[in-house]
Amino acid sequence: MVSFAFAIFGMCLLVLLSIANAQYYHSPLKYFNVKDYGAVADEKRDNSQAFLKAWDDACQWRGNSVVYIPHGTYKLDTVSFEGPCRGFMRFVIKGVLKAPTHPSLFSTNTWIAFRYIDGLVVKGGGYLDGQGAVAWPYNDCSKNPQCMPLPVTMRFDFVTNSRIHHLRSINSKNSHINLFACNNINISFVRLTAPDESPNTDGIHIGLSTNIKISRTVIQTGDDCIAMVNGSQNITISDVTCGPGHGISIGSLGKSPGELVTGINVRNCTFIGTQNGARIKTWAPSLSSQASDIFFGDIYMENVHNPILIDQQYCPLPSCSNQLGQDNSKVQISNVTFSNIWGISSSKVAITLKCSKLVPCKNVQLNNINLVYHGRGGPAESSCLNVIGASYGRQSPPSCL
Repeated sequence: MVSFAFAIFGMCLLVLLSIANAQYYHSPLKYFNVKDYGAVADEKRDNSQAFLKAWDDACQWRGNSVVYIPHGTYKLDTVSFEGPCRGFMRFVIKGVLKAPTHPSLFSTNTWIAFRYIDGLVVKGGGYLDGQGAVAWPYNDCSKNPQCMPLPVTMRFDFVTNSRIHHLRSINSKNSHINLFACNNINISFVRLTAPDESPNTDGIHIGLSTNIKISRTVIQTGDDCIAMVNGSQNITISDVTCGPGHGISIGSLGKSPGELVTGINVRNCTFIGTQNGARIKTWAPSLSSQASDIFFGDIYMENVHNPILIDQQYCPLPSCSNQLGQDNSKVQISNVTFSNIWGISSSKVAITLKCSKLVPCKNVQLNNINLVYHGRGGPAESSCLNVIGASYGRQSPPSCL
């Protein structure tokens, strides 16, 4: 009888907790309008303190909160919105946010940061204007290995179970969006734009992050449309249009020991006028690392210089020593598939699989490839070095595997 009473009590307690949780998760949204905290849309005054105060109050609210930026153009210096928060957070940008232009503020690595938050939505249809043209002349990374990075437009550190959608970022000083140590992030309906000559303006840069989904997005930048570096795992990319830019890239890898990228799936994407298409790159020389279980499929290439590229002799800096036959990469690349990729290559060598002599690429597959070249000296060709793999179905250019 006692055990029966305890069972009934337990069931009642579970019901009460379920009702409480339902009320919590579906509680009405409480809005925290930055204008109520003193923000002014005059493009002159710095609004960072007003934005931070609105965030702090919203973060402490026990329920679902909205930090609301209404229409207008707001000047905003460097800000960091931090948790943990007491409820789910929405950051709704309807207006235009403009980054600082004074060189004294270029030494920080971030313009807008979100950190240590579980359950965040960033949306609104507004613009992030990085005003990068004033900062790009300060980028000397192509000549200086010790260069100081310019600010990323929007950075997410240790953020989980979150969504970023319906935003536009223009003219970033550095990467538009950076994910670090994040889990379960969904990015969609985002447009990221910078001139093709702008340096290091990656669209989305991912590191030490898992379960990331990117879809229905347009990226036009001066560097990688999407870059996946060490610790990127279980990344799904679909319905992305890339160009101009350097393509969708894994790496570069191998600067530190034990780096890992695995579980990458890129599908239904379009590349227009990019330097590269589907690319994997590792430093030479490099330290022992791994890149595995990678799929690029159902991809259209339009005038892409390197549509399919594995480059294990990547070394763009003048300080590199990358002479032929020396300094081979120690990054093991394995289980890579390029499937159903078609279109136009702007270079004669449409497929380049240049792997390491020390650790040849393993289980690389080419499946139904149709890439044509209309320039002088055609038709298109493929080139392989230190690759173990196979080809299936149609192969144009003829497979080198």
